[in-house]
Amino acid sequence: MISNRVVAKIMLTSYQQLKVWQKSIDLVIAVYRLTKLYPKEELYGITIQSRRAAVSIPSNIAEGYTRKHRQEYVQFLRVAFGSGAELETQLIISKKLKFAPLEEFKKSEDLLTEIMKMLNSLVNTLVAKP
Repeated sequence: MISNRVVAKIMLTSYQQLKVWQKSIDLVIAVYRLTKLYPKEELYGITIQSRRAAVSIPSNIAEGYTRKHRQEYVQFLRVAFGSGAELETQLIISKKLKFAPLEEFKKSEDLLTEIMKMLNSLVNTLVAKP
């Protein structure tokens, strides 16, 4: 009989198969599209910060996945979560400053909320495993 661990390893061979990574890539695209609407004078301010925070999420998920130890993976997932909180803050500021129409923020905000929940769940699962 094949153990659950072996089945999981067979089924998931790359970080690119992780739903949270895939959704994070979608978030990066959404943030890039959103920040194109920001004022040009913000290009080297909140625009670039928002883009970097968004890119950091799937990047840290990928890097953590390739680590050989669960603790390192969890640490990188926590960094990704922190980048999500950073992006969330930047979206709030941009929204309050009316850098784009309010409805333009929805896709990025919804994706970010979903990703943060997924990251939290993944971390909790990995920490709880013996």
